Amino acid sequence: MPKLGTMGEVPQGRRLWFRWAAMGVAVVCLAVAFVNLGRWQLDRLQQRRDNNGVVVAHESAAIVDWRTVFTRPLTDADQWQRVRVQGTFDPEHSYVVRYRSNGDQTGWEIVTPLRTADGNVLVSRGFAARPSAQDFPRTAPPPPTGEVTVVGYVRRDEQGGTDAITPVDGQMRLINSVAVAGTLPYPLVNGYIGATELSPAVSDGLVAVNPPELTEGNHFSYALQWFSFALIAGVGLVVLIRSDLRDRRKARQVAAATAERH
Repeated sequence: MPKLGTMGEVPQGRRLWFRWAAMGVAVVCLAVAFVNLGRWQLDRLQQRRDNNGVVVAHESAAIVDWRTVFTRPLTDADQWQRVRVQGTFDPEHSYVVRYRSNGDQTGWEIVTPLRTADGNVLVSRGFAARPSAQDFPRTAPPPPTGEVTVVGYVRRDEQGGTDAITPVDGQMRLINSVAVAGTLPYPLVNGYIGATELSPAVSDGLVAVNPPELTEGNHFSYALQWFSFALIAGVGLVVLIRSDLRDRRKARQVAAATAERH
């Protein structure tokens, strides 16, 4: 006849197996999620490296005529090429673009359409830092008159909500040629130019917007953290099972010692 302690081990064993199975399913789900998050960070890292490569390649390339680039909807691969364009600014339509950054400074940009014989293109004339406790200007400073030559970076349209890209009272938060063109009496090419040089030179206090800093960010360290979390979850399951087995073994020893005394 089996001992009383042995008879109680069957349901207890089933409970342990159910506990381990439930914990195993949870750990597997967490591990899969953590690994996917780690892979996502590695994908972001590769995208950052690709973008850095585009910036380096375009900055070292020769300045080209703007008509060789602005022939289609622009993409990230087109950005930061240097182009040259000649035309006259439209003094009736200039925009203050709020909440902009340039390096470690925050402020605004001034955007004005440039009209040329081959089409019309938005030009960011430059950036102005926002002094502390000062509001954004309500109106943009007038552009230079007469024909000008602009050298600048190719920039793709920024994407956002309608309230961010549509000019209201001469102000907006994102630069989108499609949205701006909807408020003008003439069409615009897709994208815009971030001016680095204007000829004749002007003294309006605006400075060129710099290309993004060529760093890889924290994506690799974040990926390692997510992979570590997946490993920790697996190790935690093993530790839990070993702890349950140790407790079960101790319980058997106590039950055996109690049975011998009786």
